[in-house]
Amino acid sequence: MIEDKAKDLGRTIGQSPEYKEVKRASDTLNEDRETVALLQQMEQLRLEAQRMLQRGERPNEEMERKLDTLLSQIQSKPSYQRLLVAQENFDKVMSKVNDWILEGIEKGATSSIITL
Repeated sequence: MIEDKAKDLGRTIGQSPEYKEVKRASDTLNEDRETVALLQQMEQLRLEAQRMLQRGERPNEEMERKLDTLLSQIQSKPSYQRLLVAQENFDKVMSKVNDWILEGIEKGATSSIITL
């Protein structure tokens, strides 16, 4: 029963305009080779910095500058901006869904009527 309702909710969310926009924006970003290359460079630097921190070393100033530069370049890309906006809108929807689920749980926990 719960599994069926959860799957139905998932299908409904997957058909929402907000989810569809995240999917479109993600596909567009993945087709933007320049931005993908910048993201990959940034991830490599981030992993390198993380490894340094695990060894007790501090990332050097040049590495920090490179990360800042890459971040600025990525943030200026329209495909990245579009994905951020779409993700933020989807996150708002999911926050509301979670609130509604919690509201339902609270009502269900205090109700003496069993509705299966």
